[in-house]
Order: sequence, then C-alpha cells, then structure tokens
Amino acid sequence: MRYANRLYWLAVGIPFALIVFFEIAAPHALAPLRDLVFDSYQRLSPRQWDADAPVRIIDIDDASLTRIGQWPWPRTRMAQLVDKLSAMGAAVVAFDIALAEGDRTSPDQILSLLPPSAARDAVARDIVDLPTNDAVFAAAIAGKPVVLGAIATASPLTITLPQKHGWVTAGDDPAQFVPRFASAVLPLPDFAAQASGIGMLNWLPDRDQTIRRVPVLLGVGGKLALGLAAEALRVAQGVDTVIVKSSNASGETAFGAATGVNAVKIGQFVIDTGSSGDVRVRFSAHEPRRFVPAWQILADEIKPDEIEGRIFFIGSSAAGLLDQRTTPIDATIPGVEVHAQLVEHIIAGGQLSRPDWALGAEAALAILSCVIFMVFLPRTPAIILGLLGAGVVAVLVGGSWYLFHQGGILVDPVVPSASGGVIYLAGLSCLYWQEQAQKRQVRSAFERFVAPAVVERLAGDPSRLVLGGENRTLTLMFCDLRSFTTLSEGMSAQELTRFMNDYLTPMTDLVLDHNGTVDKYMGDAIMAFWNAPLDDDKHAINAGRTALLMIDRLAELNQRWQAQASAQGRHFPIARFGIGLNTGECCVGNLGSTRRFDYSAIGDEVNVASRLEGATKYLGVDLLAAETTHDLAPDLPWIEVDLVRLKGKVQATRLFTLMGSEEEAARGDFAAYRLAHHEVLDAYRERRFEAVIDKANAARALAPLRLAGLYDVYSKRATALLLAPPPADWDGSTTMDDK
Repeated sequence: MRYANRLYWLAVGIPFALIVFFEIAAPHALAPLRDLVFDSYQRLSPRQWDADAPVRIIDIDDASLTRIGQWPWPRTRMAQLVDKLSAMGAAVVAFDIALAEGDRTSPDQILSLLPPSAARDAVARDIVDLPTNDAVFAAAIAGKPVVLGAIATASPLTITLPQKHGWVTAGDDPAQFVPRFASAVLPLPDFAAQASGIGMLNWLPDRDQTIRRVPVLLGVGGKLALGLAAEALRVAQGVDTVIVKSSNASGETAFGAATGVNAVKIGQFVIDTGSSGDVRVRFSAHEPRRFVPAWQILADEIKPDEIEGRIFFIGSSAAGLLDQRTTPIDATIPGVEVHAQLVEHIIAGGQLSRPDWALGAEAALAILSCVIFMVFLPRTPAIILGLLGAGVVAVLVGGSWYLFHQGGILVDPVVPSASGGVIYLAGLSCLYWQEQAQKRQVRSAFERFVAPAVVERLAGDPSRLVLGGENRTLTLMFCDLRSFTTLSEGMSAQELTRFMNDYLTPMTDLVLDHNGTVDKYMGDAIMAFWNAPLDDDKHAINAGRTALLMIDRLAELNQRWQAQASAQGRHFPIARFGIGLNTGECCVGNLGSTRRFDYSAIGDEVNVASRLEGATKYLGVDLLAAETTHDLAPDLPWIEVDLVRLKGKVQATRLFTLMGSEEEAARGDFAAYRLAHHEVLDAYRERRFEAVIDKANAARALAPLRLAGLYDVYSKRATALLLAPPPADWDGSTTMDDK
C-alpha cells in the first residue's frame, strides 16, 4: 500500500511540478495556447463594424490597377489622390506605403534612360523647367494632414528620425520596454520634411504569423516612434504632445518593479497597452464597405460627404502586391486594414486588456485545480470527480467568456482547466494501472484456490478482500483418503500421479463450484473452507452439500477405477475417505514467508475440523460435522452420531452426519430411519446397553449402506459396557485420545 501511494504521488507529482514551473517560472511558454483561446473568443464575438466610424481605406485594388496602370504609380498620380482627398475634407491621409525611393517615372529619370542624340537634347531643353514627380508630391502634401510610413529595421543605417511632436513620459523610461530597432527606412527627405507625421509600418506577428498585437510605440535609433495608426490618430486631432505612462508612474502600482508601458495618451484618447507598448486589437470581420477604390477618387465618383472628417489609409488589396495578413478572425486581409482596424478599435473604446493580475490568477487557479484533483482523486469515484471537474471547467470558461464579452478582459480558462485535466488523467491512469495490477495479483493469488467466477468477483472489487489477515467465521473441511498406502501400493510414479489427479480434480471442482476455497493439498488430503475470501451467508449449507456430492463422486470414481483395474487384470480395493466439517472463527489471510505465501486459514477451529475427519474411522462414518455446522444448516438431513470429547478439549461436543441429499430426506422412510436411529442413542445414553444392540440392528436395516458401520460401533460399545459398566457420573460421551 505504501508503494502504491508513493507511485500515485510520483505519477501526479511530476506533471504538477512541470505545471508549477511553466505557470510561475515560464508563463510565456504557454502564450500560444492562450492566444488560441482568445482567438476563438474573437471569432465567436467579433467587434461589429460601425458604418459611421470615421475610418476608411483608399484601396489600390486590381480594378484601379487595370484602369490607371501597373504599380508603382507616378508620384503625380499619388499627389492627385492627396489633393482630391484634402479638397473633400479628409481628416488625415496616411500612406501604408514606404516612399523611400525616387519616382522612376519622373521626366528627368526617363531622360536619363535615353541614349545620347539630338532628340534627347531637345527633350531635355523642353523639360528643364518641369518639376520632378517627387517635387510635385512633396508640394502636394505640404501643409496637409498627411502621414507617411517608415519601416523600422535592425540594419545599422545612419538616419535622423524626424520629430513631428513632443513626448512626455511618466514613470519608468518606456524605451526599455518597447521593441527596439537600430534604424529605419524613411520616406525621401523632402517627403519627410513636408509630411505632418511619420508612423512606423511595422507589426510583430506571433510565431504562427497571426497579427494579434499592433505596436503603438517602437524604439528607433534610441528614440520613441509611433506606429502608423497612432500617428494618424495624432495628426487627425492636431496633437503636438504624446504622453506615455509606464510602471511606477503616479497611479500605476508596480511596487518598484519596472514592469512596462501602461498607456499612451494621444489627445482625447487614452490607449491601454501591453507592457511592450502594443495593443491587442479586437478585430472585426473583413468588411468591403470599409474600402474605397482609388480609381473612384481619381475619377471624382465619390461624394465629398463620404470623405469629409474621415481618416484615410492608402494601401492595396491587389493580390499581386502581396500585402496580405492573417488575423484571429480572417485568414487573409490586406495589411492596410490592420492599421485601419486599430484606429477603429481605439475610437470605439472597449479595448481588449490583459491585466497584470491575469497571469497570477491563472497560475493560482491551475495550481488549485491540480491540488484538488491530486487530493480527492484517490478518495472520490472517478466519475463523480470527473463531473465535478467538468463543472469547474464550465465555471472557468463561463467566467472567462463573461469577462471578455462584457469588459474585454482576457483571462485564460484553458491552462487552469488543462492543468487540472493533466493531473486528473495522470492520477486516473496511475490508479487504473494500480487497480489492474491489484486485479492481476488477486487473480494470481486465488485462481488456484477458488472458482473462476469468484476470482472475477474478487478482481472486480478487491476492496472486499483483506489479504493481510482477518478473523472470520468459516466452515472448514478436511477430506482424507483412507488406507492410501494400500491404494497406491504397486502403482508406478506415473500411475500414482494419474490416480491422484483423477481423484483431486473432481473433488476440487466440487469445492470451487459451491463457493468454497481450496486451502491446500496435503498428499491425498484436501483442506478447504467457506465464507472467505468473499462473504457466503450459506457457507455451512454449501459445505454440507459439497461433502455429500464428494461422497457420491467417490463412488463413481471407485466404479471407474475398479473397471480399469479389472481390464488390466489387477485388484483395486475400494477407496474410502473421511470428511470433517467444523464452523467457527479463524484467522484467514496471506500466510507464509516474505518470499512465498498462500491464502490460508489457521486457528483452533481448523484443528477441530482435522480431528473430526480423523474421528470418522472410529465412528464408522464417512462424514462428521460439529454441532456449530449443524446449527447453521438445520434443513439438511442430519442425524446425530455421538457426544464426543475430542483430544485436548474439556467440553464434549455433539457430532452429526448427513444421511443423504435433501431429496432423499424428503422421502417418508427417512423419518422412520431417524426415529430408529434416535432410539439407539437414547438407549445408549440411558445405559440400556442390551437394548442398544437390538435397536442398532433395527436401525442398520433402515440405514444407507455407508452408515451401517456406525451401528457396528454402537453394538461393540454396548457389549463392552455390559462387561465393564461406566461410572455413575458417565454422561454418555466418548473421549477421543487420537487426532
């Protein structure tokens, strides 16, 4: 048992230690699992697109490329877009495009591609006063609310990041928390100088290449920079100063630890961020009405009221431009839509947040669920604990969903649930293995002693078995062949082995078939008992019926053995045995040494049963049962045999034998025989010894042949007592000095 307990605690302790490690020491290792949970929440309850949201996308789609020409378009065309949008009152025009190189379609660039010739010189004179396409674009964005994109990079470029606004930081320096880049690919200097803002186009997808978080803040060359969406929001409001609150700022509890960025304030919007200055976006599904084809703007097919006051992001959904991204809701959306959805998300409010206490709460719940399963699994039925666990999981999932749906708070229910589930499965597997091992042990221990059906009952519920030893009321049987030496005389080893197997096999089967347990074989003797290892309310009755069937079976065996001997031309004496039955309290259990033991019974009542078997040869019967056995099976056809004081006993006990089966006892002649038999006993105990002889002869005539010897014993006793009368205090008992 101690080994089983150690094995169980080892089976659940190892995964528990791993769970504690991952929850406390390496919580981010479980982040992919948590992300899948939160993704499923977003798919089940996505943010609904608001048609009135002041955010749209100017889409350089396939239709626009077909109408206007392949990409890249001349900067003059882009300037036209800016002019038309500005003229219609766009709040911001933000480019999800890196304008870091000169326009190759500019007249001066085309001229440089022509070979020297007079015609080339003429063209050069004609375009000398024309502005370059880049100059046209720079002029177009000057003084307008235009935000250009830049790409932060790890390459060690020498740049100066234009500062379009001021910074105010509260608390720890945010630069230590945000994603840091050595440099950036910036728009052309003229563009950067004229733009109202410059925002970073970077986003940092997770390992599965899904965009869940978009950076609001980044570090570029040691300075802070805003992402494109945040910069567009700033320019739209005309904000000159961005405020960043980090750990240990006023009102931000961190207990002195530098835990990260808490929020970014841009004008009227306070953006709650993750510790790295990013925002987990609550996405809506891809919505085509969010997009305005670029060709419609250039063709003046859009009404001004659809433009006025809105933030516009210019980007492309064209498949050939390969700007496609994956979000928790959509497998592919244009990359520009991510920026637009972030602004929608910020303006709509209801941001997703992952509180600082979430990891601690999840770890506590995981450990608590593990401990509950570890402690109660060995003590509680698995089905009940499983139902309880399912209820706990339902509460965790329901609570997590409620927090997400109502407050946008992200608390993972899966890791705590899965942690408990791992412990449940590990513990259940161990207990199942132990149960199967216990069943195998029970089968191995008892398949030689009890019937297969009893073995399966024991294996099905080993708790009913006390192998360590217990006191139980048993009915015990000793059965021993008479004159075994005479029977075996002249047999070879093979013949003797075959004879013993022919004898012991059917006798054993009878014991097992009637719920008995074979304790041991002692040469030709069998020791068996009833009412262990399983309870048997009819143990005395079953033992008595088994004894009668064994007597009948021996008669059949004698006929077969004699027929075999006659066929071989040899004599075979009739085999007889004695059976002793006794009922009383014994110690039963696994007895033996540490290296070998058997399930056996010991105690004084065992000795009594053995002595009753030995007494059968002195009383002329093949079966003797103690009064205790008789009293527990009163419906069997008993007759009292004698009042005997066994060796080592002070008190005399009444002994009984069975006349025959219950069917035989129902016949009318049994009553006559029993009356005649009791007249013998009465005469004997009343000292009427002459009458004993006469009544014994009368009873012998009515008795079954196997009981005839009993009356010979009484006749001999009466004759002896006539010659030597017993003392005056004689109580009719006989003392057995032999075992």
